[in-house]
Amino acid sequence: MPAFKIPESVLVIIHTDDLQVLLIERADRPGYWQSVTGSLDAADEPLPATAARELFEETGIVADGERVVLRDWRLSNIYTIYPVWRHRYAPGVTENTEHVFSVEVPRDSVITLSPREHLNHVWLPYLEAADKCFSSSNAEAILQLPQQIR
Repeated sequence: MPAFKIPESVLVIIHTDDLQVLLIERADRPGYWQSVTGSLDAADEPLPATAARELFEETGIVADGERVVLRDWRLSNIYTIYPVWRHRYAPGVTENTEHVFSVEVPRDSVITLSPREHLNHVWLPYLEAADKCFSSSNAEAILQLPQQIR
């Protein structure tokens, strides 16, 4: 693992076929709800591999390519890193590039949170999920979900 986080990450929106979205609550910031997110472990780590790894690490869901398939939206957002987390990055790094993925799962999927990272999870209709996210890029991606999965 690098000394500093790589300022390139994935956002994975987990949803059901009827647009219920899974949100997870951050352990380091209770009350901050989000989709699965995570930075590349190495500069050459393929984005789909990062998305699959983070999906498993944060929820226990395995993207097996058959029953659970990651969808690469081929959409990237550049955002300013929140000051509270900027110390995790090299000095002078203020922006992160986030690549958006989604995955459709059955509503009864077992969610196994990483207690070090997340406290709780909730399924919400996509509009409510977008409203509950603290991250504007996460909320905007959730709002695009109906168009992306058509």
